[in-house]
Amino acid sequence: MIEAMRNAFRLPDLRRRLLFTLGILVIYRLVAHIPVPGVDQRVLKQVFENNPLIGMLDLFSGGALANFSVMAMGVYPYITASIIMQLLVPIIPKLEALAKEGEQGQQKINLYTNLLTVPLAALQAWGQSTLLARAGVLPHFGFSGANLLPTVTTITALTAGTIFAMWLGELITEEGVGNGISIIIFGGIVARVPTRLGQMIQAGNYTGVIVFLILTVVTVAAIVFVQEGQRRIPVQYARRVRGRKVYGGQATYVPLRVNAAGMIPIIFAQSLLLFPGTLASYLAQVNNPLIANIALSIQRTLDPKGWFYWFLYFWLVVGFTYFYTDVIFRQQNLAETLQRQGGFIPGIRPGKRTEEYLNKVMSRITFVGAFFLALVAVLPFFVRGITETNVMLITSAGLLIVVGVVLDTMKQIEAQLLMRHYEGFIR
Repeated sequence: MIEAMRNAFRLPDLRRRLLFTLGILVIYRLVAHIPVPGVDQRVLKQVFENNPLIGMLDLFSGGALANFSVMAMGVYPYITASIIMQLLVPIIPKLEALAKEGEQGQQKINLYTNLLTVPLAALQAWGQSTLLARAGVLPHFGFSGANLLPTVTTITALTAGTIFAMWLGELITEEGVGNGISIIIFGGIVARVPTRLGQMIQAGNYTGVIVFLILTVVTVAAIVFVQEGQRRIPVQYARRVRGRKVYGGQATYVPLRVNAAGMIPIIFAQSLLLFPGTLASYLAQVNNPLIANIALSIQRTLDPKGWFYWFLYFWLVVGFTYFYTDVIFRQQNLAETLQRQGGFIPGIRPGKRTEEYLNKVMSRITFVGAFFLALVAVLPFFVRGITETNVMLITSAGLLIVVGVVLDTMKQIEAQLLMRHYEGFIR
């Protein structure tokens, strides 16, 4: 690996891309430390420790929410817009037609995603600021009187921060190495590891820290194994004769990934579980005794420290994995693509029978991926019982992001090295 990295820096073009990516990450981390004016940092720290929803949002902001900087929302609105567009493509015929137009159609869908990100970012900025204002973090937030201008300024700054983060991500994608949005999130997660490691050491539970580090290494190895796992479906292309030339006839395969959904099911499950508890925390303070008691009951039931929360979390991740994998897999329309290109699976008739066969195989291998994701999601529950600490170096979703980004980046560098007849990282 060391020799491969040396070879990468010997190539001027690849060295420029690597240094460009590193420079953009440095810029992002610098901007992430510019706080929004008027923030009470002492109150923010207390809220951050007691509200798990804010902790989840902080993951996608790359740690910028911890001091409520202009990058506090990070690229989370863009991720939300991307998920919405992916779910709308099979529903809206116009979007489905665009998806079939290849690269040009995908560019239009990306444009719609970027446009959708702006109102989503403004809406989330308002909701996030309102949430923190009620907790006392933003004492001058409100749409009345002298608070109007500071409120508009806060929402505008947060929205502009998200657009700036998206732009930096696109620069990395075009001029750097890897997927820019993922690398920005990756940089934020890794940047917080030293701080969290210090917190674990200060807790004094050194045996627990060692056990946790071992669990982290084992989990990362398991994630790599499952993320790279795939079922290869053999495909044969029919031979076609045109004049004196013969086309096709070669054999290949279609790789079906064990975990095709990535970390999206974990995000869905966390959002669905945390939203009722967050809403109940405000309803518990109303004057109506009935509503307050119901809200308190919901808070106790969905307490992240209780076993029921993690039990429900486990099965929600399993369900969302099947749902999201099915949505993405149907959008690919592999059976139609194979039939159009003259390919077929040996022993399976093209068309409907091929589609049914692929769906059946995908459903079986998704079973493994779904339960693996669910186990990774509930890992903090078991870690807390073993290490007797709530502090984690990297969260479950964070581990999936880090491993996924590292693998994707290494593959891209690997391809660049092999093109120039160098040995890569993967041997």
